[in-house]
Amino acid sequence: MDRQSETELLREYGEKAPEADAPELAEEDRPTGEEDDTPSEDTAQPPKKKRSFLLVGFLVIAALVAGGAYLYLSTRDIQSTDDAYTDGRAVTIAPQISGLVVSLDVSDNQFVRKGEALIHIDPRQYIQNRDSAQGALDLAKAQLAGLKLGAEVARKNFPAQLKQAQAQLASAQAAAARAQADYQRQRSLPKPATTQQEVDAATAALRQAEAQVALAEAQVAQAEPVPQRIGQADAEVGQLHGQVEQAQAKLDQANLNLEWTVVRAPQDGWITKRNVEVGNYVTPGQSIFSIVSPDVWVTANFKETQLDRIRPGQPVDIEVDAYPHLDLKGHVDSIQLGSGSKFTAFPPENATGNFVKIVQRVPVKIVIDSGLDPKLPLPLGVSVVPTVKLK
Repeated sequence: MDRQSETELLREYGEKAPEADAPELAEEDRPTGEEDDTPSEDTAQPPKKKRSFLLVGFLVIAALVAGGAYLYLSTRDIQSTDDAYTDGRAVTIAPQISGLVVSLDVSDNQFVRKGEALIHIDPRQYIQNRDSAQGALDLAKAQLAGLKLGAEVARKNFPAQLKQAQAQLASAQAAAARAQADYQRQRSLPKPATTQQEVDAATAALRQAEAQVALAEAQVAQAEPVPQRIGQADAEVGQLHGQVEQAQAKLDQANLNLEWTVVRAPQDGWITKRNVEVGNYVTPGQSIFSIVSPDVWVTANFKETQLDRIRPGQPVDIEVDAYPHLDLKGHVDSIQLGSGSKFTAFPPENATGNFVKIVQRVPVKIVIDSGLDPKLPLPLGVSVVPTVKLK
């Protein structure tokens, strides 16, 4: 570097140095009584960033308060629970008689009408029993008819037999009186006027007449209980009449057993839990089907703290988990008079030293009024969410 350049650099440096030191000297030379009018960072206005943060916080708090108020106002007049399920009538089908299944007329989940045939049991044995009972009834009726005729005859014969016995007694008494007179006459005659042979004959005739009187009296005594003898005939008729009724009852039972060889549906519904096949041997009381009725309702297990304002008749909105598109409407039908735990197989025993209070649930029956799809039947036991409108 040449001398001229160094000189120019020194000159420039010498001119700037005093200017850099000047503010420091100015501050030192400033009078102590003067106050600095420049505001500090602590007393300066909040920046825009801080003001935006405060505004956002205020808006969030206001939104939370508004949301809480809306939630309270919108839910104070409703009660809802997710512990609810569809319920209905499931009728167990069982045969009344035993036998071999020869025909199965339904399949799983089939809809049947009341009175439709479900299965057929081999009827041959029951047809034979029916015919045998019919024969026994016909025989008893014939015997009864004969006894009835005999009773009618007895009502006429027994009085006539009594009169006949009485007439024979009167005749015997008349003969005895004549024999007694002949005997007395023979005894009163002198011996030259009669013979011993005539006396003996008169004595024998008297004794025979007396015997005939005794026989006639016995016959009268035998024929005298006419009402009793007629009553005996009527009793025999009544006894046989009872046998006829017994035979009729056996015939009726045989016809009923024959009718029971066809098991029919007791109500409309869907076939479920089928556990019978052709060739199975079934017995009375054996479960072979269950029929689910189309009548479906909701059993909602509300907490005991939710029952304060729930009353029968209040409208209910029902959501079905399986079919979200269904909009079911219903109403509260009734409230069970007992919690669910009260009717369990082993109710809890709370009379102990260590007791933990548990909120109980009470079943509430909700009847579905509208919204069901006939082509989409609700299975029993599916989860639903009912919402009861308390107003």
